[in-house]
Amino acid sequence: MTSPRLRLTGDERGDELLSTNAFALLIGMLLDQQIRMEIAFLGPSRLRDRLGIELTPANVAASAPERIDAAFREKPAIHRFPGAMAKRVQALAQMIVDDYDGDAEAVWRDVREAKDVHARLSKLPGFGPEKAAIFLALLGKQVKVRPRGWREAAGEYGENGFRSIADVVSQESLLLVRESKQAVKAADRAGS
Repeated sequence: MTSPRLRLTGDERGDELLSTNAFALLIGMLLDQQIRMEIAFLGPSRLRDRLGIELTPANVAASAPERIDAAFREKPAIHRFPGAMAKRVQALAQMIVDDYDGDAEAVWRDVREAKDVHARLSKLPGFGPEKAAIFLALLGKQVKVRPRGWREAAGEYGENGFRSIADVVSQESLLLVRESKQAVKAADRAGS
């Protein structure tokens, strides 16, 4: 994957991996729940370092589940729920091996319609319609992958603003996205 330099983690090595490895970017998105965004997207770099292997779907799928689990649990843990996320990452790797010949970028490469990319993303382990929309926005806004109708398929995440990881390009924008998410949560709590 060759894309513009992503700045999602605040960590040079972590951002370099995300900018050059489509599988790492998918893992980061998978991990982006119930932990800080930048920590989620730093997860692939930590996983690669702990496993000591090239971070590819084939390598992760072929690794012993206990080894993946141990890498997730090593301090600091890669995720708040290390066991569950280790299983999801390995399931993601296996699905990419089985359905896309081990090529993570094939999930979106050469797909003309954004609705089709969204449908593919939604089927990935740990994803769903909303996470697929956010990832589609990230692809469109920062990776310059823009299948026809990408903004519409990404919904509100395709709009300009500070709603998700798709809008993080600096430390300042990270803080703006965090504030926006907190405001949405506060409004949801007040409404319920």
